[in-house]
Amino acid sequence: MTFDFPAPLLALEHTAWQQIQAGTLTVDTAAAVQQAVTAYADEHGHQRYEVEMGLKRAVRHPAAEAA
Repeated sequence: MTFDFPAPLLALEHTAWQQIQAGTLTVDTAAAVQQAVTAYADEHGHQRYEVEMGLKRAVRHPAAEAA
C-alpha cells in the first residue's frame, strides 16, 4: 500500500529517524510521531500500523518507494 504523506509528517519521521541513528531519540519526538501517525490513519481510514510501516519505508528507504 502506498500513501501520500503530507510534508510535516514526513519531516517529523525524518527527525525521529535521525535521532534514532544518533542514539538521541526523545520520548517527545517518539510520541509526536505516534500521535501524527494515528491522526493520519484515523483521518484517512487506514490501519495505524500500515501507516506507520509506510511512513518508515518512505523515510528510511526512499529509493524503494520510487520503484
